[in-house]
Amino acid sequence: MKNLTLENIALAVKGTYHGPEDSRKFEILSVTTDSRKAEAGCLFVPIVGERADGHSFIPQVIAAGAACVLSERELENPSFPWIQVASTLQAVKDLAAFYLDQLNIPVVGVTGSVGKTSTKEMIASVLSQKYATLKTLGNFNNELGLPLTVFRLREEEIAVLEMGINHFGEMSRLAAVAKPDTAVITNIGTCHLEFLQDRDGVLKAKTELLPFIRPQGHIVFNGNDDKLCTVSGYGDIPAQYYGLPEEKKASFLSVWADQIEDKGFGGTDALIHLEKSREVFPVHIPVPGRHMVMNALAAAAVGEIYGLSPAQIQAGIENVKALEGRFHLIQTDRFRIVDDCYNASPLSMKGSLDILRTGAGRRVAILGDMGELGKDEVSLHREVGAYAAQSGIDTVVFVGKLAMEMAEAARQTKEDGKPLVYWEPSVEALTEKLASYVQDDDTILVKASHFMHFERVLEALRQAGRRYI
Repeated sequence: MKNLTLENIALAVKGTYHGPEDSRKFEILSVTTDSRKAEAGCLFVPIVGERADGHSFIPQVIAAGAACVLSERELENPSFPWIQVASTLQAVKDLAAFYLDQLNIPVVGVTGSVGKTSTKEMIASVLSQKYATLKTLGNFNNELGLPLTVFRLREEEIAVLEMGINHFGEMSRLAAVAKPDTAVITNIGTCHLEFLQDRDGVLKAKTELLPFIRPQGHIVFNGNDDKLCTVSGYGDIPAQYYGLPEEKKASFLSVWADQIEDKGFGGTDALIHLEKSREVFPVHIPVPGRHMVMNALAAAAVGEIYGLSPAQIQAGIENVKALEGRFHLIQTDRFRIVDDCYNASPLSMKGSLDILRTGAGRRVAILGDMGELGKDEVSLHREVGAYAAQSGIDTVVFVGKLAMEMAEAARQTKEDGKPLVYWEPSVEALTEKLASYVQDDDTILVKASHFMHFERVLEALRQAGRRYI
């Protein structure tokens, strides 16, 4: 790993090196915080967690061939190099920032209340048409995950880093590592209100990213978001906006789409306009949902910044794939399942219901509690329940304590007997009665916040969807 000698590591993490002098110039081959992934030549960083202290695994990683370890503890008579630090979590961030500086490649930082993962995927798909591109995998978007993503970099020419937060100050700490050339913010929604209070708080927390943008960098905002439109840029860097002209005048937008044709679960066709180059080109977005048009526009804006041609941008958009847990369509022997159970917010719930309406057969939504909504959690759940009742679907099953509020609002709002509304107190209660809620040829949406563990609902549906002969 470029310039990650033990000597430089000690300097980067403000630590004290202990070990043979002739080992100072050894350049490590990888970095891990997982003792099970320790390998010859790696640096092991033990993290103190709620359930385990990584320091207890130091003997195992040394036996596996680790070249060096960081440690908050004093190690007694070690026979291997180690670097003592005040905090291993801070050290891993400091080291990632140092490593990224050594590589000197462009970084695109992506954040937002909703859609940051699918936008990150779209941007990476576009950029990969011209550059060797590294992107955040899974949920490696927090103060530990982002550094570990950085350590995966080797020969890539550009990095697309997702940045997720739920507290004030977190974005500043992430941005100090990433120091992006381009900052993309997808929207300011009603997420993490338990900690961020309201949408103004969300805006403040997300825009902590801006002071860390590198000189001559770029700011890319959703121009249809009322809160982001109040931020014209930062310092000498103006914001450029993408969006839909029916919501904002096209002259306000640098990248926009029109002639949008929703093909339901088949995706969306649109015509994309690039203001700077005066280019216009058609595109088919294969992942369903109107919000995916916005994600494609964000990717087009970033693609234009980094010199991609319209044909390259088009190819990147048209080759994007849906991720597991994020409106991923699963066809079983009996029915279709829409796996959207990775997480949920009021805005994403409504968007998923809009897409479900276009599904074949009976449209069934299984919706669970949403977390971190603060003092307005009851009213926000009721708002989603009322929306579900008016969304044009056939059946909705609400699951969880707060979901009871959704069910009550849905029953009060529905007209002409539809949709059929049910409530179950828990995932266990739902799965026991699941067979009574689903039928052949249904399209079934499964969505809740991550803490509801709706992957269990998904597995129960997979089992129920099999035909046994």
